Amino acid sequence: MSAAQHSDVDVLIVGAGIGGLTTALALHAGGVSCRIHESVRELRPLGVGINLLPHAMAQLDRLGVAEAASAIAVQTAELAYYNRHGQLIWSEPRGRLAGYPAPQLSIHRGHLQLLLRDAVVERLGADAIVMGQALTDIGSDATGATAVFALRDGGTETVRAPIVVAADGIHSVARERLHPGQGAVGYGNRMLWRATTRAQPFLTGRTMIMAGHSRQKFVCYPITEPDADGLQTINWIAELAVERDTPPAQDWSRRVETAVFREPFADWRFSWLDVPALIDGAEAVYEYPLTDREPLDRWTDGCVTLLGDAAHAMYPIGSNGASQSILDAMALADAIAAHGATATALAAYEAERREPTTRIVLANRGNGPEQVMELAEQRAPDGFATIDDVITRSELEDIAARYKQLAGFAINQVEAP
Repeated sequence: MSAAQHSDVDVLIVGAGIGGLTTALALHAGGVSCRIHESVRELRPLGVGINLLPHAMAQLDRLGVAEAASAIAVQTAELAYYNRHGQLIWSEPRGRLAGYPAPQLSIHRGHLQLLLRDAVVERLGADAIVMGQALTDIGSDATGATAVFALRDGGTETVRAPIVVAADGIHSVARERLHPGQGAVGYGNRMLWRATTRAQPFLTGRTMIMAGHSRQKFVCYPITEPDADGLQTINWIAELAVERDTPPAQDWSRRVETAVFREPFADWRFSWLDVPALIDGAEAVYEYPLTDREPLDRWTDGCVTLLGDAAHAMYPIGSNGASQSILDAMALADAIAAHGATATALAAYEAERREPTTRIVLANRGNGPEQVMELAEQRAPDGFATIDDVITRSELEDIAARYKQLAGFAINQVEAP
């Protein structure tokens, strides 16, 4: 192991994902010096579509990147739930059309990541992100924190800093060091197949739809505006119940053939969407297990803390993963602005963020706002003449309102940009 180098920055950030990059921008905006260490040699636009909820967009506006994100995304106009027969269960306006002071965006995850990276390099300098350094160990003592990185040439580098923030994802090394023997990533007995397809707009052209139920579901929404040929990039996720002892590997590059999952969706041709055509039109399909992590009783050990998926990986239900990472970043930066780059700041950050995100992790295990689809399947598996015969309007409204409040994006909870 190499001798420890004392960093020239106040905060070391482990991981250049959405959470880590947003943290760097937020710290810089508050006059706090920082540097990111990232394990891969080059950031590439991996992944497919994600949604950014209004409370996260309001925070990106604080950082001056919301307009640039909106320029490469679609402002979501409505969210609509359907049963597996293509019958409408519930729909509601989203973002500004719902009266929020900020939009909801549907955007390519990798393109957002590169946008944030470019902003970090522009504002903090080219040396603000150190590539090809994988975290292998982390620790805290009375005078600061130590991070050990494996280098691509086989060596190691040990760095000291007042604070280390680990935003190193669902398979976080830092989390394992803080909580040894915590157990494997939890598998929800469902598999997701994710892709994008160039296709004609459906419904409003800015609609996010979910159809089916927890054992068989299809989600899709556009992530680009129509091009000269009238086509949009439609992000979609096909999901099926698949029980197995352990989940397959999790990454953004596990490609599979559509034959693995297409047959159960072969007759999902609705008047407003042709699901098999979307599946068949995909250039590449990526397989991903439904996973999360058990909530922790602490994220912080002295001068080390966790952020984003490293702290609270959750099922991709309710469009919360990236949004909650952004909220983490802003809360951390605000705590450091108030208390300095100290253990006290990290304790304040955790006190603000751990319990709310724990509630979301647990709610998502119960299908979150998608409970409306479960109720429709349970009460009317063969379909319905009218949804009012199956679920009352007040039930639908209550499910939607409870989840918004729990996840922190009820209208009265969202800060005006």
